[in-house]
Amino acid sequence: MQRTEIESLLSQAEKRFEQEPKLIEIPSGRVIFVGDTHGDIEATRSVVERYLKPENTLVFLGDYVDRGSASAENLHTLLTLKLEYPENLFLLMGNHEGQKAMRFHPADFWQRLDDESFEWYAEVLSKLPLAVSTPNGIVAVHGALPGVQTLSELSAIFVGSELWQQITWGDWREEPGGYLGEGLMSGRPQFGQGWFEEIMARLGKNVLIRSHQPDASPVMFSGRCLTIFTSSAYRSVVSGRTIAIADLSREVRTVDDLVMERV
Repeated sequence: MQRTEIESLLSQAEKRFEQEPKLIEIPSGRVIFVGDTHGDIEATRSVVERYLKPENTLVFLGDYVDRGSASAENLHTLLTLKLEYPENLFLLMGNHEGQKAMRFHPADFWQRLDDESFEWYAEVLSKLPLAVSTPNGIVAVHGALPGVQTLSELSAIFVGSELWQQITWGDWREEPGGYLGEGLMSGRPQFGQGWFEEIMARLGKNVLIRSHQPDASPVMFSGRCLTIFTSSAYRSVVSGRTIAIADLSREVRTVDDLVMERV
């Protein structure tokens, strides 16, 4: 895309995101949850071709750039689709979209930008929503659950705050305890089963769907926490490019109530 085209796309996308709350509530239909795509344009195209239909809502769980070879194309494609199908496609914020507040590595997409372009992208992506809620028991975020009392508090989380770092940067460890400190190598906040069960009870949800953590077990906490990836960037993820499908007419109590497919 030419620079003027990119500027126009970002301007339109920013206006769209400003109209959306930080917590997206999806009332009915089928929801297709898509994990990190990380510059994997083939994965994004496959998902869109197979699942972008009037009866479906696509929820991408963040991390659209870096690690992959087509970060700009992947992001531009998703932003264009968002403008074309604003009620059928939602883009949550991952840590790789949070450069306005936090610097991290790898950041190959961001490092290729000049200063002005960096500011454009960082400002627009800082306005992405943070979470999705469904009436049949699902909450979806990029990383871990923030320490809030109610679902409504998710809408008040601002970029750069401690709660924002929990939701975009946090990891789960399948062991007892609440907050377990920062990872020695990653610096990410770590949370245990006690934190998971307490926050899920506060929110009144049964299952968390997220991405972000390639070394996590796909299913944790007695089948209530699902980690998916939809990118070839993580060669260590044995499940391959995976999506999760939820029928909102049926209650979801565990991961077994979801349909898992590869793309």
